[in-house]
Amino acid sequence: MKRIGVLTSGGDAPGMNAAVRAVVRTGIHYGLEVFGIYQGYEGLITGKLVPLGTRDVGGILQRGGTILGSARCEEFKTEHGQQKALRILNQYDIDGLVVIGGNGSQRGSFALSKMGYPVVGVSSTIDNDLYGADVTIGVDTALNIALEAIDRLKTTASSHQRAFLVEVMGREHGYLALMAGISGGAEAVVIPEVEIDPEEIGTVIHEAYEKGKGHALVVVAEGATYNATRLMEYFKQHEERLGFSLRSTILGHVQRGGNPVASDRILATRLGAAAVENMINNNVGVMTAMRKGDISTISLDEVVANKKVIDLELFRLAKILD
Repeated sequence: MKRIGVLTSGGDAPGMNAAVRAVVRTGIHYGLEVFGIYQGYEGLITGKLVPLGTRDVGGILQRGGTILGSARCEEFKTEHGQQKALRILNQYDIDGLVVIGGNGSQRGSFALSKMGYPVVGVSSTIDNDLYGADVTIGVDTALNIALEAIDRLKTTASSHQRAFLVEVMGREHGYLALMAGISGGAEAVVIPEVEIDPEEIGTVIHEAYEKGKGHALVVVAEGATYNATRLMEYFKQHEERLGFSLRSTILGHVQRGGNPVASDRILATRLGAAAVENMINNNVGVMTAMRKGDISTISLDEVVANKKVIDLELFRLAKILD
C-alpha cells in the first residue's frame, strides 16, 4: 500500500479536522502518500482529490467543521455512482480509503467494501447513534454546547418564573437530549425512544412550581414524536386550561459549531491514527470506534445492520431526579 485517500461525509462534527490531521500525519509517518477528497462522496465521484502534506493539516486540530468539506450525494447511493467512485480511486492509484462520518457515511463505506475496495471508517457524529461505538467524534463538544445553553436559559427562566422547552439535535436518537437533560437538571426529557403524552409534561411543569421552583425546563430531542414545535402547538392550544405559557429554544446547528473540546480532539486523533494502522495491516471493511474505553474496530456490516439502542436506565434516572 502506497497511497490512501481520506474524506469527511455527512453532517460535520467538532473533531473531524483532528481526525483528518491524524490520518494525514500517521500515513506520512508510515511512508504513505495521502490524498484529501473534498466535499465527501460527491467530491470523490467528481475527482476533487488533492495530495496533503504534514503542513497542509497544520493548525487545524482546534478548528471545528472540516477543512475537506462535506456534502450529501444521492448519486453515490446508486451502483452507477459507486462504480464512478471506484474508477476515480483507481485513476489516482488510491490503494485504500478512510471515511470519517456517521451512519450514512459508513453505509457508503460498506458499499465500497462490498465491491472489494479497502475501506476503514472512522466513527464521527454528534448524534452518537453509530452501532458499535460507545461515543463518537463530536458528541462531547455538542453536549457541552447544549449544556451551556441550558444553564443560560435556566438563569433567565428563574428571573421571569418561566417554563422553557429546549430542543437539541440527535436525529432519531435521544442520547444528546437525555445526557443534556440529566447534566442540566431538567424537569423532564423527551426522547424518540419513549412515547410521552404532552399532558405528562404539563403535570411535570405544574409539579415543579408546586415544589417551589422558580422555573421549569424540558429538554426535547428533535426526533421525538412531540418535538419542541409540536409541544409548543399543543400547549398554546391548551394554555388557558393548563394555566401557563412556554418559551421555546431550538439549538439546531449551533451544536455543530465551535472548537472541539479536548476529549473530542484526543478521540478523533486516536481513531484517525488507528484507521491508518488498520489499513496498513490489511484490517479493512471495519470502522474504528471507542468501545469499553479502548480504541478497537467493528466490521462495517455489523455497523449498518444494527441500530444502536439507548440506555433506558439513564431515562429512568432522569425521571427520578426531576
